[in-house]
Amino acid sequence: MKVEVLASVMNCDLERIAQRMRLDSDAVIINQCDRYGYEETEWRGHRLRFFSCAQRGVGRSRDTAILLADSDICLFSDGDIVYEDGYERLILEEFERMPEADMILFNIEVEEDRRTYHIDGRRRVRWYNCGRYGAVSFAVRRDSLLESGVTFSLLFGGGARYSNGEDSLFLKEFLHKGYRVMTAPVTIGREDAGKSSWFDGYHKKFFYDRGVLYHFLYGKLALPMALRFLLAHREKMCSEVGLRQAFSWMRQGIRRQEG
Repeated sequence: MKVEVLASVMNCDLERIAQRMRLDSDAVIINQCDRYGYEETEWRGHRLRFFSCAQRGVGRSRDTAILLADSDICLFSDGDIVYEDGYERLILEEFERMPEADMILFNIEVEEDRRTYHIDGRRRVRWYNCGRYGAVSFAVRRDSLLESGVTFSLLFGGGARYSNGEDSLFLKEFLHKGYRVMTAPVTIGREDAGKSSWFDGYHKKFFYDRGVLYHFLYGKLALPMALRFLLAHREKMCSEVGLRQAFSWMRQGIRRQEG
């Protein structure tokens, strides 16, 4: 088996991004910029394919990369991920350990104030706890992914109408179609954090967009799940606007969709 990194980046060149990410596997890189083009090179014995395009949106980039992938395991990524030495071997070992898994989620180290999860065991992921994982933790069997027909939403994520959540919706749909998703307590990389393309504070749009996302993620359970989310993160997210106001904005997002 082979791992292929599927990366969505912006305004990069091939050699620079390969060095920055410390790529050591095959890769399909979708470069959002102001031109169209294609490059291919051999890098540390692996094939890197670099597609430049003018369209924007992380969901569109990831969907394009899925169609172009041709290795056994697809590993979603962004341009700010720096991989550990031997990450391909670590991933393949987990798929060998858990042959029943269609997708395995891995740890990516991030700054404390941006952390939404930490995996400390091998467990099955369910619909009610799938909202915490980012796409850069996803390694999925290509055959299962193509068979499922699941794609990334074009309404959510960087460059889209709503701030983020395309990864949660992708994972929820994959689970809903009956595919098995597992976690692995293995760190394969870290985030080299810069300025976020979507996050600029805990304000009305952040909470409203989160409400819209929860409508699609949880349906009739959106309101209690929203309250649960705010109570779990109130010290970090509600220090300025307050829990009541944050919940009101999330409720507006939920009910706008219901209406």
